Amino acid sequence: MSAPENSDKHLWISWDEYNRLIERLALVVHQSGWKFDKILCLARGGVRVGDVLSRIFDVPLGILATSSYREAAGTVQGQLDIAKFITITRGTLDGRVLLVDDMVDTGLTFARVQEHLVTQYPAITELRSAVLWWKGHAKAEPDYYIEKLPTNPWIHQPFEDYDSLRPHQLEAWVRKGTQS
Repeated sequence: MSAPENSDKHLWISWDEYNRLIERLALVVHQSGWKFDKILCLARGGVRVGDVLSRIFDVPLGILATSSYREAAGTVQGQLDIAKFITITRGTLDGRVLLVDDMVDTGLTFARVQEHLVTQYPAITELRSAVLWWKGHAKAEPDYYIEKLPTNPWIHQPFEDYDSLRPHQLEAWVRKGTQS
């Protein structure tokens, strides 16, 4: 089954496209010549992006959980929650840090997280940001991005199928896929 057509209001992304965008982002960061010590990704949207970049650049990965899109299967932005602690694979959050997420939408989360990091982690000497998509109405600008989206479409990412899928539905879905 193919995805609906992209428009100014909707952008449909397949797994293959998603992975290619992450690879392109890695090249954009690399070609900038900036060297960084750690990657900090914002969970949940930035986890896959951060994981791949951490592997490619061979640097420790930190994860900071944030949440603002909780209502209506993750389609309505509400109050921003920032986790109290950061999980990091090696060391502490210091030095030159690349902050990674899937997108800058309104820019509110991005701006608040950057403010939080500068205040709470004074050992960070330089902080830059990288995303796949930067929406036109955003109030924050990433240092690195792949696509600027001036019409602010809703981005239908390949993992969104799981937002409203519950275990009993998954069981039926898997069973249906294994029947001949």
